[in-house]
Amino acid sequence: MRRDAIESAILKIFAEKFEIEAPGVDDDLRDGYEFDSIDAIELLHEIEIMLDTQLTRAEKKNAMEIRTINQIVSYTVALATARCQMDSAGPECLSTTGQ
Repeated sequence: MRRDAIESAILKIFAEKFEIEAPGVDDDLRDGYEFDSIDAIELLHEIEIMLDTQLTRAEKKNAMEIRTINQIVSYTVALATARCQMDSAGPECLSTTGQ
């Protein structure tokens, strides 16, 4: 998945699961949209589904300080990239260039 595809998928999750339409990519989700820790756990589950993988406890813990869409997208790209490298799928596994 490319970064722009991941961003679109994340925004779709926010619209469908949290009823947050078109948040600013740098808006603080906790302050601006009352996005709490329970919401964050549900989002992590959705990311697991999107990436078809289970996150480790450490990966989930690392996500707890994320506050913006940009941070969520970067976090998800990093997870996807790490999984591609573990699977030795090569460069076709994930392209993070382009918008």
